[in-house]
Formats: sequence, structure tokens, C-alpha cells
Amino acid sequence: MDKTYPSPEAAVADMTDGITLMSGGFGLCGNPERLIDAIAAKGIKDLDVISNNCGIDDVGLGILLAKGQIKKMTSSYVGENKTFAEQYLSGKLEVELVPQGTLAERIRAGGAGIGGFYTPTGYGTPVAEGKEVRELDGRMYVLEMPLRADFAIVKAWKGDTHGNLVFSKTANNFNQAMAMAGKITIAEVEELVPAGELDPNEIHTPGIFVQRIIKGAHYDKPIEFRTTSD
Repeated sequence: MDKTYPSPEAAVADMTDGITLMSGGFGLCGNPERLIDAIAAKGIKDLDVISNNCGIDDVGLGILLAKGQIKKMTSSYVGENKTFAEQYLSGKLEVELVPQGTLAERIRAGGAGIGGFYTPTGYGTPVAEGKEVRELDGRMYVLEMPLRADFAIVKAWKGDTHGNLVFSKTANNFNQAMAMAGKITIAEVEELVPAGELDPNEIHTPGIFVQRIIKGAHYDKPIEFRTTSD
């Protein structure tokens, strides 16, 4: 089945206020930039966003944050985003900080249909407050629940018209897991090829997990924190 949509705007046309949205990537690597732009232009608000971080000011998810479209962030890293910090400290933005490995596993569990899992990470810290805790083999563990989303937007290097995806290096972070955890997953790819052209051994996410796919364009590939030396 051809899952290609003609534009990012068409792919997000049925998104509404208050949805839960997963957005893949790590820092500024692997962000679904054109889909984020389309969501910003659509102007939907009260978004409950699940992502490793929130980009930087006016880049990546930082675009939605600056426009006041995000109500809550579930993430592991505030990063270099001053707007994120300001909105959180002022009470405008609800934030659930989750240890990075726990966040990745909660998303993976959501996509795999796992009801919950125990991890020692966070025990004895505010992360464990209000959660079930139990001792296993002499060590204390915290029960963490899976994460799922109404929509997941992901960015891949290559994809075909049936939604099969290939990620490149660091850009695979969170994208592959999120593609499985969204009720509707929209993939943005740098290179879109006809079905059958991808080597099956190279496919990271089978098309069964992807409902829509678009060809992205005009990628700037920004650097989050530039370090140089003489």
C-alpha cells in the first residue's frame, strides 16, 4: 500500500489540540523538522510532547515551545533551550523529567505492548515518588509504565512508499522506538524510494508500524553546541 502523503501539511491535517505527540531524535540529530514546521503552522496547542529534549531556542521542537503550543514535556534533558527552562521555572510548562534510559525503555515498552517494567534507576530519588517499589534479589526497583502517543513523528534517512525505514547513525535514537509506539506514525525521510528498492536486511522499522510517509527537504543540519580548537 502506498502510504505517501504529498506534503507535511497534509500528513498532519487531522492533528488536533491536546494530542499526545512523540517526536524522535537526539539533540538536533534526527528531528522531523518539516513535520514540526507543519505542526507549528497549523497552530494546534496544548500538546503533550514526549521527546528526549526540546531542541534549542527556535530550532526543532523549540519552535513549538516558543509559540506556546506545548503544554507538557516528558523528556530527559532540558539542554541548551533557555525558553524551556524559563517556561518550566515560571510554571507555564509542565515537565516530567525521566532518566534517559528509562525514557527509551518506556517508549519501547509502549510499542511492544509491555504493561510495565522494574528498573533500579531513580530509586531513592524524586523520580520514584508515588510509584510502586519492590525488592528483587536484594536490590530495590521502581515500576515504570509504558509510554504511547496519539501521533509519533519520526525522521529517517531513507524510506520507501510502503513505510519501511532506514535510520542513519545517531539519528536512530528514539526514532525507531517511537515509530512503534504511536497510534499513527508519520515518517519524514530525506530519500524516498519505490517499494522493493530497500535491502530488507537494512530496514530498521518495517512499514507495518508506519501509517504515513513524506519526502522532506531543505535540511540545514544545525549544530547544537559548537566546539572548536586552534
